[in-house]
Amino acid sequence: MRVVVKIGSSSLTDESGGIDTAAVAKVAAELASLRTAGDDVVVVSSGAVASGLPALGLDAAQRPRDARTLQAISAVGQARLVQTWNAALSSHSLVAGQVLLSPLDFMVRSQYLQARGTLERLLELGVVPVINENDAVADDELRFGDNDRIAALVAHLIRAELLVLLTDTAGLMDADPRSSPEASLIEEIVQIDQQLESLAGGAGTPRGSGGMASKLAAAKMASWSGVRAVIAAAGRPDVLRDAVGGVAGVGTVVQARDRRLSARKLWIAFALPSEGGVVIDAGAVRALALGGRSLLAAGVTGVRGTFDAEQAVELLDPTGRVVAKGLSRVAAATLRTMAGRRSDELSEGEGEVVHADDLVMLP
Repeated sequence: MRVVVKIGSSSLTDESGGIDTAAVAKVAAELASLRTAGDDVVVVSSGAVASGLPALGLDAAQRPRDARTLQAISAVGQARLVQTWNAALSSHSLVAGQVLLSPLDFMVRSQYLQARGTLERLLELGVVPVINENDAVADDELRFGDNDRIAALVAHLIRAELLVLLTDTAGLMDADPRSSPEASLIEEIVQIDQQLESLAGGAGTPRGSGGMASKLAAAKMASWSGVRAVIAAAGRPDVLRDAVGGVAGVGTVVQARDRRLSARKLWIAFALPSEGGVVIDAGAVRALALGGRSLLAAGVTGVRGTFDAEQAVELLDPTGRVVAKGLSRVAAATLRTMAGRRSDELSEGEGEVVHADDLVMLP
């Protein structure tokens, strides 16, 4: 089996905000056990900033807030983070290989194939890839935002069968355990809906950037990639073995969908924020549902918000329900002048609002 394991800052750091080497060693031992069983493993690891802070004489309480300083700290900490992983893995005769990814590695086809080829070769060589976002040079306008999302995209990239999202809780609960002691674990999810997303809540611990909401969003991405996902506690004994083996109660299991989105459409559907909305008529909804159809200006009845060309927008049916998401080929102001007009009433090539290759139908 090919497995992507993501471990977040809250599970890698101690109360002071520094890297917890015992936590890294625990996961490394379980990764080694999977390798011995014949599984391919890839790690997506947070913790670069936590590794960089003490090297610069800072602690978690002194963590800066401005992006440029955090990027500099990440640059210092990234090497130390990989050293920590390499030390933990080397005790099991394994070698870590650092891979830093950026959004363009998933958006540009040539870079996507290059990233896949590199990871495939690392696995062939017996290396455990340790992946993180290239924070040191990331553009605020074009970045992943959290490693949960990266992990889901990597699972798609390498055609993994399982994504394990390790966190500091047992999984998704049916109520907030901080306020409801009787809250119980949701062990299996077939399809993630708004009710489940509301249960996930907001950010988690101060040391983490995601929280359960980002875990659930990543699991949803994985599901749409045809990858089973498990959200589980990093501290659980043999958590990776149990996740691979499908042991009941290991965490929250999100089942894979039968249909698999392309990497580009996965990015559009779940990684890009929506900058506005386009209301379409019932005929356009039916046409898009058939698949392989582009949205034309003739089917547009309204435009919501302000957006530029090539930005992501939600497509809404006449009742206001979101039915699809895509990249608009025209800005909102231009689209307002085109709405409802047939292609023969517009200049050549202007009638297309969202191309079929840039459009994803949503349930």
